[in-house]
Amino acid sequence: MSRLGSLGARLYRGEVGYDFVAKRMIWYGLSILITITAIVGLSVRGLHMGIEFSGGAVFTTPKTSISADEARDKAEESAEGHTAIAQKLGNGGLRIQISDLDTEAAQPVQKALAKELGVESSKINTQLVGPSWGEEIAKKAWQGLAIFMLLVVIYLAIAFEWRMALAALIALVHDLTITVGVYALVGFEVTPGTVIGLLTILGYSLYDTVVVFDGLREGAKGLTKQTRYTYSEIANRSLNGTLVRSINTTVVALLPVAALLFIGGGFLGAGMLNDISLALFVGLAAGAYSSIFIATPLVADLKERDPQMKALATRVRAKRAAAAARAESSGKAAPADDADDEDPEDVDPQDAADEEAEREEAAAGVVGQRGTEPARPQSSTRNQPGRNRGRGRPSGKRR
Repeated sequence: MSRLGSLGARLYRGEVGYDFVAKRMIWYGLSILITITAIVGLSVRGLHMGIEFSGGAVFTTPKTSISADEARDKAEESAEGHTAIAQKLGNGGLRIQISDLDTEAAQPVQKALAKELGVESSKINTQLVGPSWGEEIAKKAWQGLAIFMLLVVIYLAIAFEWRMALAALIALVHDLTITVGVYALVGFEVTPGTVIGLLTILGYSLYDTVVVFDGLREGAKGLTKQTRYTYSEIANRSLNGTLVRSINTTVVALLPVAALLFIGGGFLGAGMLNDISLALFVGLAAGAYSSIFIATPLVADLKERDPQMKALATRVRAKRAAAAARAESSGKAAPADDADDEDPEDVDPQDAADEEAEREEAAAGVVGQRGTEPARPQSSTRNQPGRNRGRGRPSGKRR
């Protein structure tokens, strides 16, 4: 077994772990700082909307030796004040995009580009997008996002409980805000591919969150019938149990996206693929972070406000204080789990089977303190000298 696999097994069994829930105020502060930075970037720079949303014209040229900067300067000169974006395509051609350009203003730009390239105007492909169509696309995108969020909340509230649904919704909003803020800071263009990327990362983030929540739900069954763990401690154990799986899933998903973003976009001129790859890269990283550091600690915070969980936490603290006092009075270290003082109903659901097996083994093979011994098969006592049989007759051959 690999070292990472061994660590994952030890985390799952609770042998090792990191207390994420107890340090939740640190994660909350870090998330607030990142979110504020994203909001400031969005407010100062704003989003650079593509022509699919704002309307405009796209000119695609055949293979040419003219650089993208020269084509951009020529297009802006012909468009009279409109900002142009030029990209070099893989086939050697150019893609020039100008926002807020109508049909009449697009014709002079097409002729100027054809003259600059030394080709006929018909060789330059021109696509026009009206502003009304772009507004309709933006409206549909927001509607789809709102419907997705609503369905997620309804599903989680039914499958788990409202606290988990609320925590998952906050984590999803957290991921969206960070991704949109990075888009504003970097200056990438917002296209329909960006919307697809946002919806995709929400699915990834939700998957990690649901995996942790499912383990938490199983671990919290019968929680109020024991006095060994609080709800926050059970939540932290569930989180550590799925930690390695979440990290592996995120890394495997990030590798191809990083290749598409950095190698494809940086060296091969992937163009519009940068829009969706940036959304996926930032969103996947933010989703992994939120499912570990935000969603589960939020659920623990909300659940600890419940009267039953408050009473459970009080009992756990009282029991641990009593165990520490007994250990101090006897001059011994306090045990990690005071199993000898457990009431019949105060057994941890996760350890009940192991404790029952230990009791059965002790009853089958351990001699009591009063000199009595449970019945053994004849074969097990035949070769044990020094033990008494019947009414005190020594073991061994009869005289």
